[in-house]
Amino acid sequence: MCGFCGYINKKEKKKEDIKKMTDAISHRGPDDENYYIDNDIAMGFRRLSIIDLSGGRQPMTNEDNSMVITFNGEIYNFKAIKDDLINKGHIFKTNADTEVIIHGYEEYGENILNKLRGMFAFVIWDKKKKELFGARDHFGQKPFYYTNMNNTFMYGSEIKSFLLHNDFIKKINKDSLKPYLTFQTSVLEETFFKGVFKLLPGHYLKYNMETNEVKTNKYYQITFDSKNEDFDSLVKKIDNTITSSIDTHLISDVPLGAYLSGGIDSSYVVSYLKPDKTFSVGFDYENFNEVPYAKELSDILKIENINELINSDDFFNVIDKVQFYADEPTANLSAVPLYFLSALAGKHVKVVLSGEGADELFGGYPFYKEDDLLIKYRKLPAFIRKPVKAIVSLLPDFHGKNFLTKGGSKVEDYYIGNAFVFGNKEANNILTPQYKSDITFQNITKPYYDEVKDKDDLTKMQYLDMHFWLPNDILLKADKMSMANSLELRVPILDKEVFALASTIPTDYKLSHNTTKYILRKAASSRIPEAWYKRPKKGFPVPIIKWFREEKYYKIAKEIFNEEFTKEFFDIKKLNKLLDDHYQGKKNNCRKIWNVYVFLVWYKTFFIEFESYC
Repeated sequence: MCGFCGYINKKEKKKEDIKKMTDAISHRGPDDENYYIDNDIAMGFRRLSIIDLSGGRQPMTNEDNSMVITFNGEIYNFKAIKDDLINKGHIFKTNADTEVIIHGYEEYGENILNKLRGMFAFVIWDKKKKELFGARDHFGQKPFYYTNMNNTFMYGSEIKSFLLHNDFIKKINKDSLKPYLTFQTSVLEETFFKGVFKLLPGHYLKYNMETNEVKTNKYYQITFDSKNEDFDSLVKKIDNTITSSIDTHLISDVPLGAYLSGGIDSSYVVSYLKPDKTFSVGFDYENFNEVPYAKELSDILKIENINELINSDDFFNVIDKVQFYADEPTANLSAVPLYFLSALAGKHVKVVLSGEGADELFGGYPFYKEDDLLIKYRKLPAFIRKPVKAIVSLLPDFHGKNFLTKGGSKVEDYYIGNAFVFGNKEANNILTPQYKSDITFQNITKPYYDEVKDKDDLTKMQYLDMHFWLPNDILLKADKMSMANSLELRVPILDKEVFALASTIPTDYKLSHNTTKYILRKAASSRIPEAWYKRPKKGFPVPIIKWFREEKYYKIAKEIFNEEFTKEFFDIKKLNKLLDDHYQGKKNNCRKIWNVYVFLVWYKTFFIEFESYC
């Protein structure tokens, strides 16, 4: 697990320039740093040593030094690929998975990507062709950013390294703010920094120095195609595939641990893995602490559980750090406890396993299961439900409005993922004219819904989450918060072999017996106690609703809402009403307040006080 960055141009290269960029991501790899520089490219690398501790140094070259690679991630099947490459005549100098990728690219070209099983982002510089090949893993576990400014092409694991290059022009992408207010994270291919793009999951790029052109291509397509199969035999297949994936994810030359909450996903991983240590955090508020569940399961399994409680001051004191490490504003409340959890685990191990991906693959989110009353209402003819929706949509908020609106809509009209904060009109209403937009969240999600228009509603929601919620929120915070603490996070359930099986599961096996991810619960039932495999999903519950009704945190939000720079983006009067109505108990606006607050902290961190963080 590591971090890389680099740039290509026709100017003179200086080591201090690439070192400055690489130092900005030193948290991703505190064990080593190294560089490759020639007339065309400067490549920087920071290493967190996990495999082949004495070898495997990057940047790494092939046999004739015509290609150079930097790589972030883990390839779990690299030994099998290596054997095939040796049989084809390739000569290896190390035992690292990095070298398998560069030889594999020599042998197979971009088709090497279809052979890799793991999490990865990497670049390979071809000196002869003066061409850069870069790729990102199938689901987006590892980040990859790029930009082309002032005739300089830059790439890297984190955007913040670009900001330290003299050719980088730092401007906010005005199109990004409105969608963020709805999705609570950055969802466009162009990031919050104008001209900086994400390489999408399952894609690769080629940059040619001679033509100064960037071309991207998709190499992996997420596909759901359910098959009729006996339920009990499928349960056994799921357990065998997940436990086999866990075994595959154990490759390491350093100790491993695991995250553990009170839910089924991490409990399933831990119950099979049985690591020496598990790690848990919670809040010192009633009903916002799952540590007792984690401690109890660890005791049953005779595993040491290391845990920590977070209070409100702890939480607010690190928000700027969380936004700095995230690169773009991320308003998922769980990013903050995940930062603390990673810091806690990082004191004891270098690698942790976690349960991310289970909900997207097996249908686990509460949103996936509609309540019985709504299902009954939807049986009414559309010519009744749609006019009712049209009428109530124009009315002020009232109890039942959301029910009637949702009941008269298709899933494509309203579902964007687990977070829906501001609606289209609400977002425009609080923004200043230069940040208002005619782009709706439906415009953004439509191309993806069109790809699964013949599928059932659950599959549509899963498909959308695999392209939005998972890479832009869940996996982004998992990578950025763990790497902020020099910790490698692995997610064995989010594995391409597990997905190949999960994508065939019929909907009525996932939503059944009045619960979500039913078939996964059955698979886990042979390994974890009933209370754990039946427990409803909670995530990281955070008492933000209470905190913004306390004077101290109300004033903290009030202060930044009324700063001078805030007026560029928001109608101050309307922001203050949102905050005051919540503080006075008139409305629950906590998520809206938090969304805006996080963006303002992020902007202040990167556009006003950035130098103090580097």
